[in-house]
Amino acid sequence: MAKYKLGDICTIISGSTPKTGIEEYWKGNLKWITPAEIEEDTYIISDSERKITELAVKKTGLSSFPKGTVILSSRAPIGKVAIAGCEMYCNQGFKNLICSEKINNKYLYWFLKRNTKYLNSLGRGATFKEISKTIVSEIEINLPEYRKQEKIANELEKINKIIGCRKQELKLFEDLVKARFIEIFGDPVMNEKDWPTKTLLDMGQCKNGMNFHYDDEGIEINCLGVGNFKDFSVIDNIDELPTVSLNKMPSEEYLLKDDDIVFVRSNGNKDLVGRSIAVYPRDVPTTFSGFCIRYRKHDNEITVPYLLRVLKTDSMRLKMTGRGANIQNLNQQILGMLVIPVPPRDLQNQFADFVTQVNKSKLPQELCTILQENSLYKLVKVLV
Repeated sequence: MAKYKLGDICTIISGSTPKTGIEEYWKGNLKWITPAEIEEDTYIISDSERKITELAVKKTGLSSFPKGTVILSSRAPIGKVAIAGCEMYCNQGFKNLICSEKINNKYLYWFLKRNTKYLNSLGRGATFKEISKTIVSEIEINLPEYRKQEKIANELEKINKIIGCRKQELKLFEDLVKARFIEIFGDPVMNEKDWPTKTLLDMGQCKNGMNFHYDDEGIEINCLGVGNFKDFSVIDNIDELPTVSLNKMPSEEYLLKDDDIVFVRSNGNKDLVGRSIAVYPRDVPTTFSGFCIRYRKHDNEITVPYLLRVLKTDSMRLKMTGRGANIQNLNQQILGMLVIPVPPRDLQNQFADFVTQVNKSKLPQELCTILQENSLYKLVKVLV
């Protein structure tokens, strides 16, 4: 098995952002993507939220990349990967790899997918980490002969499709919980059942997360960031969170406690802003990034499982609509003014018991998904 540098077997290109103030550059028919549009499970991407015009390409000197290009985000965050399903353009947050005849693009996709932590370790920069074209060019990859690359990539793709089907089945359980919630409590914004109400600020307090410097060193601490929200409602395995290096231990207000609810405060993807999860660090020192807001309740009339479900309803998420041109934002004032219905606590507990039973029912499906993901990662190891 031969070893190659990516710069020797791929053409690496980036992009840029046409001036947003020039209307003639936007609302065209040329697809232009940003890292925020690539999700954890994105494989092929064939469309973009925003489109640019031929004039934008001509005036800014943007270069397109062809169908089949492996798309790699190089900052904010590093390591998102997808394959272009058609000719596209992108902003400056990517280092995209056009594969030569020596390397299969799907094989490269899985190699990069497997090495997210390694890619992040290569990042440079004080404000936020970024990997340059030079850094990407120097990354080494083991390459079997082309037919074997195709075989490995096809096997990985099959397993990945099975995992996708399992996740769709798990979504049905989530839909069941949503339906039961509405049946018991009604829509929390409409409050048709006329429950007493309190604002979120009446029942607790908010705190913005920490901003880190990537040249800090001294202690390692677990850190909850936007990338950890995904599809989770609860995080109770803190060991799976990434770590950050700090010069000293954060003060108590920046350390998470059991039953804290954390929101995505700011992100380029507006669908992520306002997403919430409950955390249970179990006394393991854990902080949260500056792109998040921590909410800590002090009112015993409301339970965390109920409150979390209220905050996840579509109607309440609309109340958290972010503000900002390119990066969407949520702030403590918007959160604090959210009006929350407060039904009897025994009714809240009844709902929590129902959720517990649903979670027990979906456990076999989750275990199957985990086993299949482990099989996927074992196969991917041959790419390292």
